[in-house]
Amino acid sequence: MLHRLDEIEADLIARRQRADNEGWQGEIEGIELTLGFLRGKRGDVNGRIRRSHDLGIPTPAPRDHPG
Repeated sequence: MLHRLDEIEADLIARRQRADNEGWQGEIEGIELTLGFLRGKRGDVNGRIRRSHDLGIPTPAPRDHPG
C-alpha cells in the first residue's frame, strides 16, 4: 500500500507543478489539500505497520470431566 501512496504522491506533485506553470491557483489549492490527506494516510499506514502484535497461538481451556 505504501508503494501505491508513493506513486499517487509523485503524480500529485507533477500535477501541482503543471498547475503552477499554468497559473491554476484553484487547482494548486486542491492538490495541496489532497497531498495533506495523502501524507496523513501514509502516517496511519506506517503506524499500523509498527503496531503489530504477536497474539500467540490460542489453546483450548481444560474441561472439567464428571468423575
